[in-house]
Amino acid sequence: MRATTFRRLLNLWPPFLFNSIRVLELGDEWNTARVALRLRPWNRNYVRTQFGGNLFAMTDPFWMLLAMHRLGSDYYVWDKAGAIDFVAPGREDVYATFRFTDAMVEELRTAAAGGDKVLRWFETEVATASGEVVARVRKQLYVRLKPKARAPQSA
Repeated sequence: MRATTFRRLLNLWPPFLFNSIRVLELGDEWNTARVALRLRPWNRNYVRTQFGGNLFAMTDPFWMLLAMHRLGSDYYVWDKAGAIDFVAPGREDVYATFRFTDAMVEELRTAAAGGDKVLRWFETEVATASGEVVARVRKQLYVRLKPKARAPQSA
């Protein structure tokens, strides 16, 4: 599926749609994503700032999605773990940018070449338009080369 089509579908996905999360950009090469979380009356927390669950949700699928598409169908890619560090209250719309570089792709392919599982952490900052960091989100991916794509083992 083309990235532009997938971006449109993500924007209609109920967890994003109903929480005012919008995918602003999904690179044609699946190497970048930019996401916005708009502060609305229905998605504020008790103290009228960005709800922490939405801050995490806006970042949740992107490292896995970018890795899946960049690595290709010969690899298993799963979210393994996640963590969020709340840095400052989000009193306005916030944004997160993801860049899955060629170097990251090669690092994962090299590490997974023998068929072993690879666990790799990725970090994203969630910030306001002016650059004030509201949260730092870490996601750990599990990557493994599928058996059918592995080099035959010599006895």
